[in-house]
Amino acid sequence: MSSEPLLRVEGLRVEFAGSGVRRIRAVRDVDLDVYEGETLGLVGESGCGKSTLGKAMLRVIEPSAGSIRYGGVDLTRLRGGALRRTRADLQMIFQDPFGSLNPRRRVADIVAEPMIRARGVKRAAARAAADELLDMVGLGREAGERRPHEFSGGQRQRIGIARALAPTPRFVVADEAVSALDVSIQAQIINLLADLIRDRGLTMLFVSHDLGVVRHIADRVAVMYLGQIIEVADRDSFFAAPAHPYSEALLASVPMLTREPARQRIVLEGELPDPADPPAGCAYHTRCRYAVDRCRVEAPALRPLAAARSVRCHLPLLTPRKADSL
Repeated sequence: MSSEPLLRVEGLRVEFAGSGVRRIRAVRDVDLDVYEGETLGLVGESGCGKSTLGKAMLRVIEPSAGSIRYGGVDLTRLRGGALRRTRADLQMIFQDPFGSLNPRRRVADIVAEPMIRARGVKRAAARAAADELLDMVGLGREAGERRPHEFSGGQRQRIGIARALAPTPRFVVADEAVSALDVSIQAQIINLLADLIRDRGLTMLFVSHDLGVVRHIADRVAVMYLGQIIEVADRDSFFAAPAHPYSEALLASVPMLTREPARQRIVLEGELPDPADPPAGCAYHTRCRYAVDRCRVEAPALRPLAAARSVRCHLPLLTPRKADSL
């Protein structure tokens, strides 16, 4: 893994119009680095903003504020041809493997199109490369003559993966890429992605609510809550000992598949707060069993806790909990 980030997000904010004058703050001042050659798992409950963040990092959704630096260039400032050329390096695998594919086009044309548009590859060469990609994802080049509706959900996701890889990107966002699939098919797709990451040297942001899947594929884990990054850690440290109380609650809900000591069951009570009206202080304090008065009035910053680990909490779980320290 490189010591310099391939992609750096600073102060990223995404807001949408709500009812009346209310603004939905889907992503709130996110700072995040993704290093070349790594897979960063982005986890959290549905509605926390993780898919919005992944799309904003590629400008599939336009950020409201902040910067996205790739190769020393701020993507938020690119327009027209410069943005199209850079986007060839930055691709996305979508959650819905059917809705993201044009039902009227043959699969070979779907896969070849990004090479033609983004890289200027001649159509014949793009078609030959599409055949190779279809072989690579396990469909076979004969699949290129068919249309998306002729395939199962898992096969359609393989088509989506082939399309994302077509312009030879450096960075890929996989947005809940296996959540719509049966469990047995999920395993096949995850293994395929792991092989492609290794063989093609891809850098990936893997967005998922499934911590079991993230544990299998990620090198590091970033946890999101109500539009904010609240913990970042390497995979093994995170799963061995989470630092944020929300991470602790998420992990307590995951079935144990190893011989690790049994975790205390923690019931995450209450609903995710309204992103148009987030709580004062720490966003998580309304559901946190450790919350004290300071948490209700003072918002914690995302701060380093140890080597390659950061947490947004006044009393992280890896430090002594003394009320008089507040």
